[in-house]
Amino acid sequence: MTDDRPKGLVELNGHALVEWQIASLENAGVQNTTIVTGYLGHKFERFGLSTVSNPDWNKTNMVGSLMCAFEEVKGPVLISYSDIVYRPELVASLLECSADVAISYDPDWLELWQRRFDDPCEDAESFRIGDDGYITEIGKRVADPMEVQGQFMGLIKLSEKGVSLVTDMVLSKPEYRSKLDMTSLLNLLIEAGVKVKGVPANGHWCEVDDQADLKVAQALVKEGRLVLQARGGRAT
Repeated sequence: MTDDRPKGLVELNGHALVEWQIASLENAGVQNTTIVTGYLGHKFERFGLSTVSNPDWNKTNMVGSLMCAFEEVKGPVLISYSDIVYRPELVASLLECSADVAISYDPDWLELWQRRFDDPCEDAESFRIGDDGYITEIGKRVADPMEVQGQFMGLIKLSEKGVSLVTDMVLSKPEYRSKLDMTSLLNLLIEAGVKVKGVPANGHWCEVDDQADLKVAQALVKEGRLVLQARGGRAT
C-alpha cells in the first residue's frame, strides 16, 4: 500500500490519515502545522502546509525527524505521529495541560489492542503513572497486559522549555539522534528527572501500522466508535 505513498497518506474513510490529523488540529485551534517529510515527501505538497525534510529518513528513527523539525520550528509545539487519527477534543485537552512535557494516553487501551493483535503484549509497552498524573515509566517490553496502565498515543505537547529539555537530551549522546524512538526518549527524560504529564483520552483514536490495523480502523468508523471530523468541522 505504500509503494507509491508514505504511510501517512494511506486513506481511511475517504481521506488520508494525515488529512484527518490536519482537520483535528485545525478544529482544535492549531493555526500553524508543519509536516516532517522523508520517503516520497513531495506527496505532502497537496496540503499546502509548511514542510521540513529529513534527508536521512532511511537511516534515522522518529527522533531524528523531530530534530530536523526543531531546526525550523520553535516551541511551544504539538507533535503527532503520521499514522494515527484522533478527535480534536483530544488535541484540545492536551493543549490545555500546563506541563512542559505532556503526552496523551489511552487508559482503556487493552480493548483496542485485543482487536489489533492476537497477543496484546506483542506491541504493548510499559506505562506506569503516579497518582499525581506524572508518568514513572514508559516504552519497555511487558509480559502481562494487566501491569500496563495505559498506552501512549503518539501525541506530545512541549512548551518552549520542553523543547529545550528534549533537545538537550538528544544532543547528550551522538547515537541518540539517529537511533532513539520516541518512547525511549520519553523514558530517558523521566529517568533524568524531567516530569512528563499524562493526559488521559478515552477512545476515538486509532493507530494504523499495517493493513490489519486499517481494517480495524474501518470497522471502528462503521461501528460509530471512531467519529472523525473533516476540515471545517463536518463529522463523518
